[in-house]
Amino acid sequence: MDSVKILHDISFYAMYVCAALAVFVIGERLIFYFVTMKHARELEAVMHHDIHDLGELPKELVNRDSVPVDVLRQMLETKDQLRRRSDLEDMSDAIYIAMKAKLHQRLWLLDTIVTAAPLLGLLGTILGIIDTFAVLASSGISDPSGVSKGIGTALFATALGISIALFGLVFFNHFQERVERINDHIKILLLRAGIGTHYKEE
Repeated sequence: MDSVKILHDISFYAMYVCAALAVFVIGERLIFYFVTMKHARELEAVMHHDIHDLGELPKELVNRDSVPVDVLRQMLETKDQLRRRSDLEDMSDAIYIAMKAKLHQRLWLLDTIVTAAPLLGLLGTILGIIDTFAVLASSGISDPSGVSKGIGTALFATALGISIALFGLVFFNHFQERVERINDHIKILLLRAGIGTHYKEE
């Protein structure tokens, strides 16, 4: 039954790795969404329809590496080269889709951890119970401490997997809400950047 014990240990190590990855992703995304939201709100406060170049905005707002600044830069640099309003709408949609991909980076990893952690916990529980039966088969009920230890380890595996999943799920749902709010600000920036440009009707 050494192979079962090895697999049992691997399932625990896998859950610890999941927990570490979840903490890393959550910390990185918390900082990213906070900074992105702050930049979007600041740009929205100064972005008006009569601004046609990024240089017309305060330098401290545009000299940043952030999603809202990239969105405005792309829109303002390309809108005057377009000939039809439909082209402007297509460009706006393309910029918006590319921006959404950046906002959703690494969330798939957190989503995977939320799904995988309980399954790893269940696997650890099953392997722990198998190990407990092995102890019973070899020593019978003469070693109750070994049986109790195996059952306790099995239950701990389940609890650990569920705890990791719940922890990740809370932040995953929070991040989804943050992404939606940032999306709203980005849409406003795109609309304001496109206003004031005149095209010939098709």
